[in-house]
Amino acid sequence: MTDALIIDSGGANLASLQYAFARLGAATRVSAEPDVIAAARRVILPGVGSAADAMRRLRAAGLIGVLTGLTQPLLGICLGMQLLFEHSAEGDVECLGILPQRVYRLQPSPARPVPHMGWNYLQTAKVDPLLEGLGALPYFYFVHGYAAPVGPFTLAPVEYGEPFSAVVRRANFWGVQFHPERSAAAGARVLANFLSL
Repeated sequence: MTDALIIDSGGANLASLQYAFARLGAATRVSAEPDVIAAARRVILPGVGSAADAMRRLRAAGLIGVLTGLTQPLLGICLGMQLLFEHSAEGDVECLGILPQRVYRLQPSPARPVPHMGWNYLQTAKVDPLLEGLGALPYFYFVHGYAAPVGPFTLAPVEYGEPFSAVVRRANFWGVQFHPERSAAAGARVLANFLSL
């Protein structure tokens, strides 16, 4: 039986995600078929590229209603996390609307180039099964030019000139701004925790 279904949202680093789950002994499947996604035990929404393009692909595949109606655990990764919000400034596009906030563009400065690319510590996190066993100040790898504000659904923020959401949750929908598949032991722990949800 497949442990997690990875949505083929186009442009994502699907092979790296599959390999990260395989290292944990987990079986994954990649699909963009609505019926397959709806029946999956757990769902991963990855994303690389622009929010407008990603939403266009999801709409073309007939996945908007499928995704917003899921009751099993879903994990959005990087752009996939941003798509959980109601709107993104990247392409001025309406997103899935699961989280009622808007994704904004990070502001560059001489000391903080955009995109934000590199390793950062998570700040103090709320207790959540996705973050179990990470210890204090876990270190994760980020690559992004847009961010979600800190708000009521933020489990853990990160600081890059200003705080933004690094981990979010609403009901059965989780999102991480970082790339767990590129974040060594801490990232592997997040994926293992997701498999236990």
